[in-house]
Amino acid sequence: MTAPIRKAVFPVAGLGTRFLPATKAMPKEMLTVVDKPVIQHVVDEARAAGIKEFIFVTGRNKGVIEDHFKKDTALEQALKESGKGDELKALQAGLLAPECVKFTLQEKPLGLGHAVWCARELVGDEPFALLLPDVLVQSAGETCLAQLMEIYTQRGGNVIAVEEVPAEATHQYGIVDIDPGTGPSYATSGMIEKPAPGTAPSNLIIMGRYLLQPEIFNILETQERGAGGEIQITDAMIALLASQPFTALEYEGKSFDCGSRVGFLAANVAFALEREDLRDALLEELRKMI
Repeated sequence: MTAPIRKAVFPVAGLGTRFLPATKAMPKEMLTVVDKPVIQHVVDEARAAGIKEFIFVTGRNKGVIEDHFKKDTALEQALKESGKGDELKALQAGLLAPECVKFTLQEKPLGLGHAVWCARELVGDEPFALLLPDVLVQSAGETCLAQLMEIYTQRGGNVIAVEEVPAEATHQYGIVDIDPGTGPSYATSGMIEKPAPGTAPSNLIIMGRYLLQPEIFNILETQERGAGGEIQITDAMIALLASQPFTALEYEGKSFDCGSRVGFLAANVAFALEREDLRDALLEELRKMI
């Protein structure tokens, strides 16, 4: 029987330099996609998948993230008094109970693997979800993380979400090597971080949603720096693969890299077009521009 996954880690310590000057004083995770911060979208995905405890690995100028998920009594009272019931409901829907939220500091920007390692004491000796807040996933049905949870319940081990990219783009990502099969879930035989052009074992990238066993922390403890001079989570997963199985799930949905300006803008358009209250008016404006 597989141990339940109750906790999720959100690495939010990045500086967001690609969005300067907007991110000089505001975390990139608080930039809004339609009317919710990026981090709220990702937390909502985790909550919909059954996550009960939310662990944020933070850095400088990230206090506003903590404030966002706290109750604001004065604001709620002002909304009540002004009769803004819908706004109040939306505000309260995004709150997290104080006992469900934990914060820890990544003092130096040493990479994603190091950020995950910083959460080790809060995660403890149990499997956990890892969600990259730069990545938003639009799904018609179950969320991406919920799809991973289903595979985990069936197979245990470690589960990672993957998606196809053009072969010429594989050198920009972590890539999985999969055992032959019909999919959409594959046994993983290997991984490589940012392979040289033309050397990737597949065109399936690791796209920012993971279910990992706690033994990953022991590996990260002594992990040497890899690609980009950073401690890479992919390198640690490669080491863990020697003793534990990994399943790669080609999930149903579409991801948006909100760490890039184009990806962020595309996410705003895609998520707005999902909204009945915005779709028609936005399409009209887009037609005028095009």
